[in-house]
Amino acid sequence: MTLFSSIIIVICSVFVYMTTLFLIAVLVKRNDLVDNAWGLGFVLIYWLFMALQPSGDWRRMLITLLITIWALRLSLYLYIRYKGKKEDFRYAQWRKDWGKNWLWRSYLQVFILQGFFMLTIAYPAFMIYRSSVYSFTALDFIAILLWLTGFIFEAVSDAQMSAFKQKPVNKGRVMNKGLWRYSRHPNYFGETLMWWAIFLLCLAYPFGYLAIFSPIIITILLLRVSGIPMLEKKYKDNPEYMQYIRSTSAFIPKFW
Repeated sequence: MTLFSSIIIVICSVFVYMTTLFLIAVLVKRNDLVDNAWGLGFVLIYWLFMALQPSGDWRRMLITLLITIWALRLSLYLYIRYKGKKEDFRYAQWRKDWGKNWLWRSYLQVFILQGFFMLTIAYPAFMIYRSSVYSFTALDFIAILLWLTGFIFEAVSDAQMSAFKQKPVNKGRVMNKGLWRYSRHPNYFGETLMWWAIFLLCLAYPFGYLAIFSPIIITILLLRVSGIPMLEKKYKDNPEYMQYIRSTSAFIPKFW
């Protein structure tokens, strides 16, 4: 099968995947299902490419494995966090704001738009299946260390936040312990590190530098769009959080 045919199949599969999730979300009245679907969508993309374009290229397998580990951990964490709770405040607010237009706006602005970003951020998949590279360089070693650092940051900070919220005494309080002492969003910092690491692994391929779109987009989304801005807006009237903002770095951990 040609690479072009594989790309078309992957794009169509993502469209079907997101449309199916939208229909399920309508039935259960929970648009925050899209958060769980986010990581699993990348698993779909990379493993489908692997099946359609088989190769013994270890680098492809490594990239696919790293993305799968990230996605499964994130999806499991979000499932546990949302289980038994009301719809995430962001989606609930949109449902209220959109009124009678919530159905089609949810489909286009939540599910289809995320599908588009998913394909764009997964752009390295389109790059690494154009050719095969079997060498291992110092840059690959640096990329793997960077990915592991990012994974630890995201996993540990999520675990710390989960443990903090499970204690009734902490209700309404600001988490400023552990990694959250050095960054207001260490989980987002870790996620961006992982995608920059994937980009570094792609540099070994012809025109691999074009994969830089992937980490740039995820960084912009987390810093300027759906990540930090929306979460911090929620706490704009909380004096304790305002003090937290003044004393703690927003993104890159500050250890001094």
